[in-house]
Amino acid sequence: MEAADTDVLIVGAGPAGLALGIDLARRGVGALVVERGDGLFPGSRGKGLQPRTLEVFDDLGVLDAVLAAGGTYPMGMIWRDGRRVGEHAMSDPAEATEDSPYGEGRMLPQWRTLEILSARLAELGGTVLHGREVVGVEQDTDGVTARFAAHGPLRARYLVAADGGRSTVRRALGIGMTGETVDPSPMLVADVRISGLDRDHWHIFPPHADADLLAVCPLAGTEDFQVMARFPEGTAVDLSPDGIRGTIAARTHLVPEDVTEVRWASEFRPRTALADRFRDGRVFLAGDAAHLHSPAGGQGLNTSVQDAYNLGWKLGAVLRDGAEPGLLDTYEAERRPVAADVLELSTRVHRGEVRRGAATRQLGLGYRESALTRETRESPDGVRAGDRAPDAAVAGVRLFDAFRGPHWTLLAVGTDAEPPPLAASVVRIPAHGAYAPGVFLVRPDGYVAWAGDSAAGLAEYAAQVGVPRRTDRANHALQALQALQSL
Repeated sequence: MEAADTDVLIVGAGPAGLALGIDLARRGVGALVVERGDGLFPGSRGKGLQPRTLEVFDDLGVLDAVLAAGGTYPMGMIWRDGRRVGEHAMSDPAEATEDSPYGEGRMLPQWRTLEILSARLAELGGTVLHGREVVGVEQDTDGVTARFAAHGPLRARYLVAADGGRSTVRRALGIGMTGETVDPSPMLVADVRISGLDRDHWHIFPPHADADLLAVCPLAGTEDFQVMARFPEGTAVDLSPDGIRGTIAARTHLVPEDVTEVRWASEFRPRTALADRFRDGRVFLAGDAAHLHSPAGGQGLNTSVQDAYNLGWKLGAVLRDGAEPGLLDTYEAERRPVAADVLELSTRVHRGEVRRGAATRQLGLGYRESALTRETRESPDGVRAGDRAPDAAVAGVRLFDAFRGPHWTLLAVGTDAEPPPLAASVVRIPAHGAYAPGVFLVRPDGYVAWAGDSAAGLAEYAAQVGVPRRTDRANHALQALQALQSL
């Protein structure tokens, strides 16, 4: 067998690729991220981070940096003929609760999110190799070999294609995408510096007889604004600085000179597409390589991060904990239906059929129908197996503090049941909030895998899905969390 250069080769240093690299690095899995560009993506594009993604970032160790760098979404301000005519809420309001501590999303330009993720990956000893354009992929029963336009090949036990909507890896594997054009009209998105507009509002210039929609949003944590403009079908969009200045001047009360700098610009046509499958042998698709979204509703980047969060613990279980490789089959089985639902939601938001609200926050997504999910209670109440495990602060314990880290958690709620000796943090609390009495096994990605009135049958389930049994070499972090039992 040809030796592997790394356990997992991740193609693409976008949100999915970097999040997966972080998750694998903290599990001690050898992972290498390769990116064809000479640096990280420079634009704002995916600027919204949903509450569920903030929970993921809490676990991955980047939440403080994200909160410090970003900000909240501003109120919309509608303009007509150079006058402010009224405010417009861009999404339904939401407040933080005990079980959902991040009530609303945060705004952070994509380039800054990538910088934060890249720094965290480097902190954990991970590596991103830039200037590595994949031109071919070959796999056999033992691993995958990636070939590059420049530099020699790299071999890994598994490969994850997180290389965007035009994924070279997906095309090399012959995996198709099924979708539709949401809007045939071309769209401009650009990061600019503007004088003459306040930074307290998302400025909206509705269509009129001579011009189509244009919106100007201040990008939190920066001096930039993101401009989005819609053009009639068939228009050739001018992406030059003068062209962008002209578009803004034609649709607003601003003059070209008010646009003091154009920092990045791109054109796209809103569409949705879903890969026909998310796996081919030892290769997995994640992020935009697996699903393409309309930007409406801010779902694409967030769904991509959660792909990585789902796949990371499963690769770690197989590569480090001795779980059966069949566990990896559940990645596609769990994530593809979620992606399909989110694509439909994005399209409905784009068409104005649904407002940005509870569904777009992604807190209600789960895996009740997954082969990994076991609900053994006869009359389940509150949180069920397959659901996101909500936060709570009870008996001196904050559950998200207990869940944080690359481990399983055994949550005994209002019961003296003695759990089996699994390599999992054990937390005992009284019945509280969404948690009815019972025993809950929480997956490393924060979803309830198994729920029962007692611990009967839990050991057998844990063996089936590869939860390690406790050994005398339990890591320090796990030992520290185990101390929560005594609180």
